[in-house]
Amino acid sequence: MKKYSFPKEFLWGGATAANQIEGGFGEGSKGLNIADVLPGGKERLTILQSPGFNFEIDRDKYDYPNHEAIDFYHRYKEDIALFAEMGFRVFRMSIAWTRIFPNGNELEANEEGLAFYDRVFDELHQHGIEPVVTISHYEMPLTLVKDYGGWRNREVITFFERYVNTIFHRYKDKVKYWVTFNEINSGFIMPIQGLGFSIQKEEDKYQPTFQAFHHQFVASSIAVKACHEIIPGAKIGCMILYAPVYSYDSNPENVMYALEEERLFNYFCADVQVRGEYPAFIERYFKEHGIQINMKDGDLKLLKEGRVDFIGFSYYMSRTERKDKTDLEQSQGNLIGGVKNPFLKASDWGWEIDPVGLRISLNQLYDRYQVPLFVVENGLGAHDKVEEDGSIHDDYRIDYLRDHIKAAGEAIEDGVDLMGYTIWGCIDLVSASSGEFSKRYGLIYVDKHDDGSGTLERKRKKSFYWYKDVIASNGEKL
Repeated sequence: MKKYSFPKEFLWGGATAANQIEGGFGEGSKGLNIADVLPGGKERLTILQSPGFNFEIDRDKYDYPNHEAIDFYHRYKEDIALFAEMGFRVFRMSIAWTRIFPNGNELEANEEGLAFYDRVFDELHQHGIEPVVTISHYEMPLTLVKDYGGWRNREVITFFERYVNTIFHRYKDKVKYWVTFNEINSGFIMPIQGLGFSIQKEEDKYQPTFQAFHHQFVASSIAVKACHEIIPGAKIGCMILYAPVYSYDSNPENVMYALEEERLFNYFCADVQVRGEYPAFIERYFKEHGIQINMKDGDLKLLKEGRVDFIGFSYYMSRTERKDKTDLEQSQGNLIGGVKNPFLKASDWGWEIDPVGLRISLNQLYDRYQVPLFVVENGLGAHDKVEEDGSIHDDYRIDYLRDHIKAAGEAIEDGVDLMGYTIWGCIDLVSASSGEFSKRYGLIYVDKHDDGSGTLERKRKKSFYWYKDVIASNGEKL
C-alpha cells in the first residue's frame, strides 16, 4: 500500500457538537436552544426543510434525544481519556451559547457554564489534546429565535459580539483554534439550524435568507478581529458544508448549471469570509431574485478587515446535477439534492460515498483561496452490530475513512496546504439531521438507542484501534 506523507504537526483528531453529545438539559443554568426543541426520528428532517415550525416542545407527540444525548456533560473525563488513548492531537467541539448566555441577550454571562468549559479544556490539556472550538454550532438561543427572528435581526450581532468577547477573554490561555459558524452555507437547505428561523409559507425565502447571511458575515468578521486582538497567535476559521458538483454529462447546458449550483452553495459564503467581499457572480443572482441586502456604513470595510485564517469544512458526499431532471432517479439520501450518480455506492442512509470527491474538493478550495484547509468533519453514519462478546467489527467504516484519508494524502501531494483532519462523530452521538442514535458515526460505541433505552456504556470499536495506529504513524499506516 502506498504510504502518504502528512505534515509533522498535522492535526489528527475527532469532531463533535455540544448539542449532539452534552445532554445536561437544564443543568448548570443552561437555557433552551434550537436543538432542544427538535424531535428525534424521521420527522426531524421534514421539520428542518419545511415551512412553519413553531419551536415548541411537544412531549406528548415527540421525544427529544438531545436533552440527554450521550451525557458528555457528566462523562467528559471518561470520553476525553478515550480520545487520548487514540492519540488525538485535537478535539473539535463546540460551546453551547445557552450555557454562557441562557437566553442569549443577557448582559452578564453565566458562571456555571463558563466553569464547565474550563473543566473540559483543562481535562483536554492534561491529556495533551488541543481543543478546536466552534463558536456557533446549530444551537442558537431560543429566545433570540422567538423574540428576535433569528439572524434576520441585526440586533443579534450585538448579542453574538458579547458572547464571543466573553469566551475569548475567558479561554484565551486555553484555546488557540477557533471556528465561527458551523456549516454556514447550510442555511440554504436547513435555515432552522443555521439561521435560526423557519421560512413561512407566505414569506419569500430569498430575501430573509441572504439578509441573515449578511448579519452572520458581519458577526464572523467581528469575531475574527476580536480573536486576533484578544488572543494573539490564535487561528480562527470559517466552516462550510462542501460538496463538489458534477455535471451529469458533457452537455454544456448541464455543465453551466452545475457550475452555477456549485458557486452559490459551495463558494458564496466562503468568498465573503475568506476574501472579505461579496463575489461578482452574486450580483446577477440578487438581481434575478429581487434581493436587496440592507447594510450599514462600514459593513464592507469590516468584512475586509475580518477575514478568516483558514477554511474548515465538512465533506460527506458529492452532488451530481442535470438541468432537466425529468426521468432521472434522484439521490435519495443527499441532503443537498442532485440526481443519482451511477458510479457511486451509498451509505445506509443513502449518502453517496465518493472519496475522490474529497481530493477534488481540497484542490478546488485551495486553488480558489490559497489559505490553509482543515477537514473538520468526515465520517460514515451506519448501523453497527454489537457481537455477543461485546466487540464491534466496523470494517466498512475503516474502509470509508481509509479511502478518504488516502484522498487527503493525495491532495497534499497535489500541493494543498492541509492542516488537519477530524473524524465526525468520533464517539456515537445524536444525528443532527435525523435525531437518531442508530445512525452511528463513532469510533467509540455508546449504548443508547432511538427509543431512549441504553446504559450509556462506552465500547471501543475495531475502528478505534485502526485510527489509533493511523495517528501514531502520522498517516503512514492506513
